[in-house]
Amino acid sequence: MTGREPLLGALKVCILSLKEGNSPYTDASPHLTSFCEILEMILRKGMKQPVLGFRRRDYWHWLEQLPQQDTASRVTPLSIVIERASSCEKVLTAQGRGRYFLRLALNGKLLATAVRQLSQSSKLPEFYDPVTSILGNEDFMEPFLSLMLVVTEMNFSLDLQNSSFLDESWLLPVCVTYETVPCRELGMVLRYLEGRIFVIEMLPESQAEVDEVVLAGDVIDEINGVSLRNAYNGQAGAVLQKLKGKPLHFRLIRWKWHDGGMYKPLLPYLKVLREKVSGFQLQYEHRCKEEKEDRCLQGGRLLYNLRYLGQANVGKYGGKEVLDQGIPTVLEQHLPPQEVLFDVKETEVLIQERTSSKVLLHYPYPEISCVGRRLDNSNLFAFCVAVSPEMPEQSTFACLVFESNSQEECEEIIKRIGGELRHSKTIRLTEVTQRRLF
Repeated sequence: MTGREPLLGALKVCILSLKEGNSPYTDASPHLTSFCEILEMILRKGMKQPVLGFRRRDYWHWLEQLPQQDTASRVTPLSIVIERASSCEKVLTAQGRGRYFLRLALNGKLLATAVRQLSQSSKLPEFYDPVTSILGNEDFMEPFLSLMLVVTEMNFSLDLQNSSFLDESWLLPVCVTYETVPCRELGMVLRYLEGRIFVIEMLPESQAEVDEVVLAGDVIDEINGVSLRNAYNGQAGAVLQKLKGKPLHFRLIRWKWHDGGMYKPLLPYLKVLREKVSGFQLQYEHRCKEEKEDRCLQGGRLLYNLRYLGQANVGKYGGKEVLDQGIPTVLEQHLPPQEVLFDVKETEVLIQERTSSKVLLHYPYPEISCVGRRLDNSNLFAFCVAVSPEMPEQSTFACLVFESNSQEECEEIIKRIGGELRHSKTIRLTEVTQRRLF
């Protein structure tokens, strides 16, 4: 009698966790990485390795051998996805191509089709051990296929361009685009390292510095759609020469990750850069000219240019202690930062969309229970607000997290909000809501 397979149970939990989130499921979905990692373990478990030779098999090697046509000699959607994975310029290894295929298949609702074709393949015993594998075991293959049918009904919208680090990790970097007008000199100093192009420095007063998008330490992934993965020395210059006089569209891989720390798969590269390039330093923020860099004037008021990272419910207690729980919870959501204008007014905190000045959020001080930051990240701060202040006995609290441009700015905002909170508490201490919040 066949026992239970823990990996199938873990995969089921990941699918249910994913379905609890919002559809379509994106790279920001909290459980996506775990789902992909477990799926990969299942595809690798019990895979037979050749006795002779140096080429180690991975699941991509059987995927690329699936039939390229159906019985009527027609090209199928699955064969198109396999061809796309095979020809992708941003992945160089079997591991990378397999992972790129899985992401393509999720977007295209084709995982169940691939697993079904594999189960019917005459080469299945050649690739998988019937005792130790899941795919080669009939008792396990049926529930696995059922789970893949569930996944096929789910809507995924993954950024397929973000694939240049799939060879190394399922952990994906933050990618940004940089568009600039034609110019003689961009002013970016580049360094080629193991097929990747790193920005080492921006020259003072150059176009790249004025545009304030690129940071020293970032990787150039594409220029006008041309992939620079596995680039040879001088390739970026050659591409730019062909595009001379045309608008430029760069796709950049940030050295900073969603939590403000370093993107871990870049660590080995950056270590070598520090050893080989004298004076190289990661750039945390853009060089600021005058006093307008982090703030702007609107109606005579000074506003902060910040990034809103999201919010999370922290329960029925809104004291400062919950910030240690609330800030990591928000960061784990991996939501794309939203550029906002942050105004600490006399009666409320007002948050506007930076590009349109549309009011996104506003909270009178009686609704704010605490403000502060964690010691392990000097640029992040958060405050808690009552979710239903009109019903204090049933209200819960939400933690809103923002990224400032410096530790000094972060502390300044916290002090300003804290001062207004103390003032508001003093003059309205008799109100029931205030007694609850403070």
